[in-house]
Amino acid sequence: MNYKETGQKILEAVGGKENVQNLTHCATRLRFTLADDSKTDDEAVQAIDGVVSLAKSGGQYQVVVGSDVPNVYRALEGLLDLDEVSKESSEKQDRTPLQSFLALISGIFTPILPVITAAGMIKAVLSLLVVFKVVAVDDVNYQVLNFIGDAGFYFLPVFLGASAARQFKTNAQLGMLIGAILLHPTFTQIVTTAKESGHGVSFFSIPLTLTSYSSTVIPVILAVWFMSYVERFAIKISPKAVKFFLVPMITTLITAIVTLLILGPIGAVIGNWLGDFFKWLENFGPWVVPTIVGATFPLMVTTGTHYGLVSIGINNRMTIGYDTIAQPGALASNVAQGGAALAIALKTKDTNKKALASSAGITAICGITEPALYGVTLQNKAALIGSIVAGGVGGFFLGILGARNFAGGSPGILTIAAYIGEDTLKYFYTAIAGLVISVVVSFIVTFILYKED
Repeated sequence: MNYKETGQKILEAVGGKENVQNLTHCATRLRFTLADDSKTDDEAVQAIDGVVSLAKSGGQYQVVVGSDVPNVYRALEGLLDLDEVSKESSEKQDRTPLQSFLALISGIFTPILPVITAAGMIKAVLSLLVVFKVVAVDDVNYQVLNFIGDAGFYFLPVFLGASAARQFKTNAQLGMLIGAILLHPTFTQIVTTAKESGHGVSFFSIPLTLTSYSSTVIPVILAVWFMSYVERFAIKISPKAVKFFLVPMITTLITAIVTLLILGPIGAVIGNWLGDFFKWLENFGPWVVPTIVGATFPLMVTTGTHYGLVSIGINNRMTIGYDTIAQPGALASNVAQGGAALAIALKTKDTNKKALASSAGITAICGITEPALYGVTLQNKAALIGSIVAGGVGGFFLGILGARNFAGGSPGILTIAAYIGEDTLKYFYTAIAGLVISVVVSFIVTFILYKED
């Protein structure tokens, strides 16, 4: 594939550079936010070599290109000034509040997924090394690998500060600065010392809430949202001659103070409430949500609502240390689609369909479901039923046994090590069993129901 040529064709088909408000990507999709959807040519997009399919959800125009998405995205970066593009458009799409919210969540969390995945998998591998006594927890080798893995989680507010700033149309570097301020060692030391001594701390006679912001999600998002308004105010009141340094100074100072005094503590409380709620849900009915997610995840992906689960999973791992809500159900669903596709590959006599289904089945079991979802599952009733039934069964199994995901990543066999944690392989073996059950049930149901056209 000629990535530059593909990128150019896609850009032309979505209405040109002027029609692009923002562009991000996930594991398999280019996610466009467009000024005017009516300027796109859907047939032209789908006819481009390398494009698997097209989806519209959450206010985004999503072009599915599979595993080549990073290369096509880089080609589009060369054709678009993405920082400028995200700020320039003044036209507003007619979106429902839910669509706007989903687009916001997707835009904030999609860019940081590589960070979360890298950090999580490093921690998973380290846990595996400890379990098999390759390294000891008091060893320097362990400590170095541990802080390498921890860094992605600890500095999460910095990464979220940048991605949130792009969504709120404000300065990404200042968004990172706000995240860094929340993590500054001096502030962390003030909080630690005050908690140990039992004495409160005041900032100009205003009580300062003693909260640690490492690995938090919501506080920095609230802070950057507020910063977007402060920056506009600063631009408006600053004289042109001194605007260059006055705007960032006013923006940072006001945002940092309001965040430390008000928004940060509020965000931390909300994050903890969410964590406590899902902890309660885990104890009350651990199988409920994984079963629902496992059964409905293919439909959630087509509408973009699965990104709400991504944010919940990240918040759970940051607040309680693991996720039992989003990842187990998604794992069951993804590999179930793989099993359904492999069943069709075995039963069909159509050589083209056999080739598509076999390759899509393997990639789905590995964690990338778009080829199976759009090429097989949604095209065939038997595959869809098999995926839904098996996803629900697998989700129920993983939920009832309390499978815990410690690292995130695209749910599949390649990230199964994300279930290694707390110095035990218990959840790892549970995840493998759930994976096998989902694949086998899906394969059997689909094989029985599938009829050649």
